[in-house]
Amino acid sequence: MEKRKTLIETHDLMFFYNPETVILKNINLKVYEGEFISILGSSGSGKTTLLSLLAGLDNPKGGEVILLGKNVSDIKEKDMSILRRTKLGYVFQFFNLAPYLTIEENILIPIYLNHEKKNKYKEKLESLLDFLSLKNRRKAYPNDCSGGEQQRAAIARSLIYSPSLIFLDEPTGNLDSENSKNLMILLKRINDEKGVTIVQVTHSEENAKYGKRIIRLKDGEILNDYTL
Repeated sequence: MEKRKTLIETHDLMFFYNPETVILKNINLKVYEGEFISILGSSGSGKTTLLSLLAGLDNPKGGEVILLGKNVSDIKEKDMSILRRTKLGYVFQFFNLAPYLTIEENILIPIYLNHEKKNKYKEKLESLLDFLSLKNRRKAYPNDCSGGEQQRAAIARSLIYSPSLIFLDEPTGNLDSENSKNLMILLKRINDEKGVTIVQVTHSEENAKYGKRIIRLKDGEILNDYTL
């Protein structure tokens, strides 16, 4: 059997604000290339904190996170910023689109931040607009788009650099039930057809089942970890 590439590995990962407020306790897990992982838990379980640590958005208080072969705590902030823009993708509950930029311009934000020419990514942009059904909204502004369209634009932005993996924090939190279902189907297609590794945080049992593996958290600890 072919050995799977490990993209993230944690060793006795901990996070706390003080000795009385421990958010995560001794988390040990691995994320393999091609997985679609759902981190499932109720409010206060520590799932968003865990996602932030796995994604290199925060540093652990104890233990370590090995992200793409590097210890997150050892990466300089400048290098971490480049890593976030070019190797990782992020999608949040709130779409985080710039209201004064068009959908197309929002998708290209990582390119602008990296001081690259957008023409170099013209083909990739067209492919994403087509795949995410946004071609007819490319010149529209976020406030003129539906919640589903805005979240698809946020996903396109996360994919513009063809990242190794994308992280999603409650991606359907601001969507109605129909748009939520459509978005989860889309994420499954991105994982199945494009091979992008996905780690999502959710409190929804239904949304979690679109993944291939569920890590259930309770009170800052892994309650169970199983493949669907």
